[in-house]
Amino acid sequence: MSEQATIDAVGVVGCGLMGSGIAEVCARAGMATVVVESTASAMRAGRERLGRSLLRAEQKGRIPSADQVLDRISFGTDFDALADRELVIEAIAEDEAAKTSVFTLLDRIVDSPDTILASNTSSIPIMKLAVATQRPRQVLGIHFFNPVPVLSLVELVPSLLTADEVTSRSRALVETQLGKHAIMAQDRAGFVVNALLIPFILSAIRMLESGYATAEDIDEGLVRGCAHPQGPLALADLIGLDTTAAVAQSLYEEFKEPLYAPPPLLARMVDAGLLGRKSGHGFYQY
Repeated sequence: MSEQATIDAVGVVGCGLMGSGIAEVCARAGMATVVVESTASAMRAGRERLGRSLLRAEQKGRIPSADQVLDRISFGTDFDALADRELVIEAIAEDEAAKTSVFTLLDRIVDSPDTILASNTSSIPIMKLAVATQRPRQVLGIHFFNPVPVLSLVELVPSLLTADEVTSRSRALVETQLGKHAIMAQDRAGFVVNALLIPFILSAIRMLESGYATAEDIDEGLVRGCAHPQGPLALADLIGLDTTAAVAQSLYEEFKEPLYAPPPLLARMVDAGLLGRKSGHGFYQY
């Protein structure tokens, strides 16, 4: 298959914050998009989230019609709807066992041997997902950033077995079709951005945990003193404290460096369901 061939039929597994955002940018780029969720209730919530995002984009003049974009997206709970896709992007929770199960299932369902199977994982090594299939050359990481419709960066993460053509087609998709900026990352936990960002956030959490400063003062210090658009604790709330903890754990398991270890405060907040913006309460209340 030609490296220049466009991808017109996309599937997305998961319709949470990331999955709905990925489906939105694909549909906005003119692709026929199928979204599959595990339950009907999760699908309804994801569709409503996506609809609200498109309506905001229409009101701001970024798209001519939210309904026109929604017409390109079909929603369901049947994985068989992904059988004819040219690209399937997994975007479920940051759990290695769950993601591995999805890739094993996709390997059975997807018809074409040329279909690209991608993960939006932010930390799990791609090789672990690739070897769950019989087509590891077709597997790579395509890691978007939240909010997907707004942020331009995408990390492309081929494994040692990913075919060069798959990487080339994926880069063309990201840069030419979606209009985003791709950077290449080696298949190491955390890739580029999270390998730098997560220790920074964990350091801020340890500072709060020790009583060194308040959450507000830590964040104000970075915003006003370093020109960051938002502080590290507010950013952790936006990412989701459960996701932050999961990425930190993946990094720690891979590198065994203390700076990657999730602080006790973070673990307790996750246990308590204080997950940040998604739950209405994290380091701040929303």
